Amino acid sequence: MEEFFTQTLGWPENLFSYVILPLLIFLARIMDVSINTIRIIYVLGGRRLTATLLGFFESFIWLMAIRQIFEHLDNWVCYIAYPGGFATGILVGMIIEEKIAYGKVIVRIITRKDVTQLIAFLEQSNFRYTRVDTIGSEGPENLVFTVLPRENLELLLAKMKEIVPTAFYTVEKVNRAAESGAIVQESSRWSIAEWLRGVRRP
Repeated sequence: MEEFFTQTLGWPENLFSYVILPLLIFLARIMDVSINTIRIIYVLGGRRLTATLLGFFESFIWLMAIRQIFEHLDNWVCYIAYPGGFATGILVGMIIEEKIAYGKVIVRIITRKDVTQLIAFLEQSNFRYTRVDTIGSEGPENLVFTVLPRENLELLLAKMKEIVPTAFYTVEKVNRAAESGAIVQESSRWSIAEWLRGVRRP
């Protein structure tokens, strides 16, 4: 790589060592960590082929980056670019994950107000739901469960603010959903631990 920039393109060696090379390592780390974040999402969603292909490219990019680190152990700028790219890759991966909005979520809505309009909205939107009459600390309450595509979550929350603005609600990721019901991840702490284990590097 160094010969290409210094000999073929004629760029100064110092420019390559202290600017171009660290920048390439920085960008490579952003790419492989971002891909890792997306891969974990597809693993949890059961997309085996997609996750496998992403894993290949993730490992390939990481291998190229770590190779350049070992070839330039005396370049202190690379030691900043490598972890800097890793940290930035986490941020970029989270942004991409929010934009993709892949998978389903389960929303639990608790309110003392009438939920007739909310139920009508769920039916109109073809969202599966279950309504339960419950007793809370302040008396009778309505509990509504619904599973919907994550991309429609903001639409539901906006409608809830309009119909039942004081409702208490929780949102959790769904690992797998079928007509017979939904299997929800055990807890968000478990998923974060799995994600950190996936992006960890020596």
